[in-house]
Amino acid sequence: MPDKSKISEAAAPVVTEAAQVLSAARKIYPIVKYGDPVLEKAGAAITRFDAELEELAEDMFASMYAAQGVGLAAPQIGKSLRLAVVDVTGGKNPDAKIVLANPEIVHAEGEVREEEGCLSIPGFRGYVMRPQFVTIKAQNAKGEPFEIRGENLLARAFCHEIDHLNGVLFLQHLSMLKRDLIKRKIKKLRKQGEW
Repeated sequence: MPDKSKISEAAAPVVTEAAQVLSAARKIYPIVKYGDPVLEKAGAAITRFDAELEELAEDMFASMYAAQGVGLAAPQIGKSLRLAVVDVTGGKNPDAKIVLANPEIVHAEGEVREEEGCLSIPGFRGYVMRPQFVTIKAQNAKGEPFEIRGENLLARAFCHEIDHLNGVLFLQHLSMLKRDLIKRKIKKLRKQGEW
């Protein structure tokens, strides 16, 4: 989920090269775009919690920051796993980094309609109804279970990323008219070789 405070519709960032090395051996994965089947299927549950998973989570944070997002799900980097990372501070507060392995929403309340975008659908935004508050249960990168409550942008990011892990894109929350308009524009971009 992109940070809408930093991105204009015309300048949505996408890492387009193969995984690049940032610093300290952090990989920047290319963000998978709409149309790739990995985005529309549910991810596999995480069953192995090891150093490799911790590395993947850190690489996902680096990839998310490079794309100026506030959340990133493993399917968005081509990995069909139930793993997501969220940081609504955009990297400004290291304590705000949240790793979500096998997350699920256990409670939701209120409703807020806000504009939303997606790193996998760059340049397109739409208004989506989401809960104002959510409580989720998940595991961290070490496999330790936890519950966390989020509100407003954090709640929205949790819902958006969990949707990705279930093979659901924010487009599916838009009106049929808006969804079809975006799909037609993407089809045109594909024909022009720009998608």
